[in-house]
Amino acid sequence: MKTRGFQIVSAHAGKGINLPARKTAMSAGYDLAAAEPAHLEPGAAAMIPTGLKAYMEPDEVLYIHIRSSLAVKRHLVLTNSVGVVDADYYNNPDNEGHIYIALINRGKEPVDIERGERIAQGIFQKYLVADGDVAGEGAERQGGFGSTGSAS
Repeated sequence: MKTRGFQIVSAHAGKGINLPARKTAMSAGYDLAAAEPAHLEPGAAAMIPTGLKAYMEPDEVLYIHIRSSLAVKRHLVLTNSVGVVDADYYNNPDNEGHIYIALINRGKEPVDIERGERIAQGIFQKYLVADGDVAGEGAERQGGFGSTGSAS
């Protein structure tokens, strides 16, 4: 049985998407690349598709962080500072769990992202819950991106 990892979403199957990899034995993050090119004018934001989904244990999360080279050299930041991919986002009915990277250009020059360019890193991590937590007992995710914050 698989524990955690990445798969290509069906909409991007056969399009040359590479599964994320750590670059060294002590790297915490798996590099995530853009599945499509993007252009960001200064101050503009964009949702960059990765063509990927992530599966993990129920008590795990995938945190998404900007690659430091994009932040320092190209003035790109994640619009939400740190992305959170919950375990039940995988194969959700809205978008199959497709991971998008939400970027904003904080620089003074336009930035072009090339297809296949590494733009973020994902770090799997276990998490704890508070005593008496009953969140989600019997409930299943009803949507995709941003759905856990939606009112039912």
